[in-house]
Amino acid sequence: MNNSELQQKTFLLMLIAVSVAFVWILLPFYGAVFWGSVLAIIFTPYYRRLLGVMKNRPNLAAITTLLLCLIVVILPITIMTISMLQEGVIVYQRIRSGELNFGAYFQQIISALPPWLVNLLDRSGLTNISELQEMLSTGVLQGSQFLAMHALSIGQDTFEFVISFGIMLYLLFFLLRDGAALSSKIKQAIPLSMEHKRHLFAKFTTVIRATVKGNVAVAAIQGALGGVMFSFLGIQGALLWGFVMAFLSLIPAVGAGLIWMPVAIYFLVTGAVWQGAVLIAFGVFVIGLVDNLLRPVLVGRDTKIPDYVILISTLGGLVLFGLNGFVIGPVIAALFIAAWDLFSSSTEARVD
Repeated sequence: MNNSELQQKTFLLMLIAVSVAFVWILLPFYGAVFWGSVLAIIFTPYYRRLLGVMKNRPNLAAITTLLLCLIVVILPITIMTISMLQEGVIVYQRIRSGELNFGAYFQQIISALPPWLVNLLDRSGLTNISELQEMLSTGVLQGSQFLAMHALSIGQDTFEFVISFGIMLYLLFFLLRDGAALSSKIKQAIPLSMEHKRHLFAKFTTVIRATVKGNVAVAAIQGALGGVMFSFLGIQGALLWGFVMAFLSLIPAVGAGLIWMPVAIYFLVTGAVWQGAVLIAFGVFVIGLVDNLLRPVLVGRDTKIPDYVILISTLGGLVLFGLNGFVIGPVIAALFIAAWDLFSSSTEARVD
């Protein structure tokens, strides 16, 4: 090995080491960095328009775009999250006091079932009423307790939240202002052909914009519709359940049905037939229609990812990365598909 090769390998090792160290330093605030980057990608087109209107004054255009992001996205989400956590505390207190007894609701469902169905469930080992009732009550109690604990911990973690929020806004400002130059430097550093880099970067930004805007729009609409219907039917905690349906709507195909379907079944088997029928009709033909019509248009059409890949990658992303995963999962899936498409096309070109 000559001196030049040794220097090159040493430099590459140093480059890898400092890169890993830099990522390690950013890990405590990876959520702030991630969402600052995502919001920058989404709001960059608006920044460019404002930059033209403001006669190439980048600082003013970036600040204006930042304020737009605060008003349109961050402030409403913050208000809704606080409202959801407060509602979660109320539901938790009602469960603790016995005002809400999900175990009793489950007992009513079992009692209303026909004997043949009870026998069938019994042969399947699913009618251990006391055990299932206890599991159901414990699960609901733990879920509401989780919301209550997070609501109470907001005050305790205020300093950490403010720091992360400030980092996100600070990073968002500079990414809006200097994002084009930074993107060009990253493209130059990646050892791929310009065509491949252009394709991968375009896919990356397209998937992020389509995933965030599309999934958030679908989740907000489905959650709002579900919450309004729950309120109309007199279901306690309609605001909380609306938020839960909005969150579950991030999961394609199943989503909000995990909430409204059990409630509809409870209505039907306990004699509230018209409430159950109305909820099922509304869930299938209104809430479900939003998912079936809007999600392919807002997400699938732009990303060009099959629906089953979106579902699996979203679920995997949520499991591995939490709420951030509903963006990270589809992005990784899109880059996987794009990279293999490029590899396949380049292999075919070499063969020809």
